[in-house]
Amino acid sequence: MPRMPIQNDVRPAVAEDAERIAATLTRAFDDDPMMGWFFPDERSRAAGLGRYFTTIFTRQYGPYGMCERTDDAAAFWVPPEAQDKVVPDATTLGELADVLGDRAELFREAVALAAEHGPKEPHWYLAVVGADPAARGKGHGAALLRSGLERADAAGLPVYLESSKEANVPFYEHFGFTVLAEAGLPHGGPPVWAMRRAPRPATAV
Repeated sequence: MPRMPIQNDVRPAVAEDAERIAATLTRAFDDDPMMGWFFPDERSRAAGLGRYFTTIFTRQYGPYGMCERTDDAAAFWVPPEAQDKVVPDATTLGELADVLGDRAELFREAVALAAEHGPKEPHWYLAVVGADPAARGKGHGAALLRSGLERADAAGLPVYLESSKEANVPFYEHFGFTVLAEAGLPHGGPPVWAMRRAPRPATAV
């Protein structure tokens, strides 16, 4: 009997995957409070999110971070040696400003606030992880999360992330993350939860 193809196997995300990844993450973050704050017009949100994720993948996390995907999910990781490199340059900031329109200044302030309060110790950073809602519950996000956590554990380093959706906090807690702080984004924006996971033996993920 032929085996069914594995759809949530993790593989590197390459430049040719940009359109597919952007579409997946657009669906994943359609109901995200922070992304709804950055893209408040529901009529244009999908187009804005698509351009946003295309930009940060092709110009930031793809070239310098560690990006992985399954058939229906994607994750952007930043190892410690790449954290200076993924800071957006002037061209990237210009593209993002064009995407965000009159919300660009809010975005810049939110990024600056996150950088100011970010961890100072060497760490892995989970910048983005999202699964297509139609595929949730099938292990796509968990597979991507385990992949990055295994690398961080092998290096003996903690992992940080900011969850912009409260419902996702228990998911991360299941993998050993704890909430460090809850903070609202500038100018009455929605809250985000800063979370940290201490390194573990490789077999403990």
